[in-house]
Amino acid sequence: MNHSLIDPRTLLQYDFGAYHPFKIYRLGLAYSLMEAYHMVDGADIRVLSPRMATDPEAMTFHAQGYLECLRLSSDGTWTPNLFTHGLGSSDNPVFPGVYDWAMSVAGSSILCAEEILSGNAERAFNPAGGLHHAMPSYASGFCHINDGVLAIQALTKAGKRVAYVDLDAHHGDGVEHAFYKRSDVLTISIHQTGRTIFPGTGFASDVGEGEGLGFSANIPLAPGAGDDAYERAFSEIILPLLQAFQPDVLVTQLGSDAVIGDIVANLRLSLRGFERCLQQFRSLGLPWIAIGGGGYDVANVVRAWTLAWATMLDRTLADEIPAEWMTEAAVYDVAASRLRGSNELTLSPDHVLSDLDGTLNHLKAHVLKRMQR
Repeated sequence: MNHSLIDPRTLLQYDFGAYHPFKIYRLGLAYSLMEAYHMVDGADIRVLSPRMATDPEAMTFHAQGYLECLRLSSDGTWTPNLFTHGLGSSDNPVFPGVYDWAMSVAGSSILCAEEILSGNAERAFNPAGGLHHAMPSYASGFCHINDGVLAIQALTKAGKRVAYVDLDAHHGDGVEHAFYKRSDVLTISIHQTGRTIFPGTGFASDVGEGEGLGFSANIPLAPGAGDDAYERAFSEIILPLLQAFQPDVLVTQLGSDAVIGDIVANLRLSLRGFERCLQQFRSLGLPWIAIGGGGYDVANVVRAWTLAWATMLDRTLADEIPAEWMTEAAVYDVAASRLRGSNELTLSPDHVLSDLDGTLNHLKAHVLKRMQR
């Protein structure tokens, strides 16, 4: 089996700013840890450089006027509709090269889709991707261009049925928006409830419209969710939906802000629980594209995505992190000595599981039952 990995190190020249929680250097540290575990070379691994998305590719989702505003802002040009497009805010800053950054991330996810379509790879990973909040005409939630949508568009243009599963702590609203009325793309998002966290959307009642009715599934979790909640969501809804939909390609957004210790979210998923989710994706035996996403505890991000790439490669890694990586990470005040952290799984409080019962019952009746017809 062949695998393709995007080398994100050329993207480290960009910077959201010293006080912004989105740290691009996490990409370099993740790649370095993969390298320390000897997972970036081998006859079955293709390491690819990022490429920029073209305007026609981007315009399969984004408005031309928005792209032009983003392009102008990239070199410091102010335009009257900057803020209308969600640009220049504390969340979505315009920094030198922001257009090249966003289009390179997007092009890299499209490149992963091309690797699958060409038969060069059965599994492909773009750690820089997963910028799932960007909307057609505006930036949102640290996301300027929606690379996940563009990669899926490339797949559906080739006639593929695509299942998209989003593990990020925040609802995958931009991707859901793109395919909400379509039946050739199944979108599933498991996230912290929008009643407590950005973007304030993604409720169980949101199940698609028109031809897409029953092809969107949202699993909002109460804060403090824990591993038990994820196990139940996978066994009762996520895996049955994927098996019923029978996609040609699986696309997963692997935001690690659901992992315990994140400074933005509070879902308490352990790294071992995160790895368990990955293993269940692998068990489906589908062509698989993984894209990164959120994550604001850098040590968690790096470990989660290293586990992701190992799972895609069918490898089991030693839990002791190589010493040479720890020395590099210390430069960024990032410290971790164990790949999976604690051996203990996180238990889910009773009120979380009770709330989840209602969500799962609703989805079984309004999404899974429809899918199984």
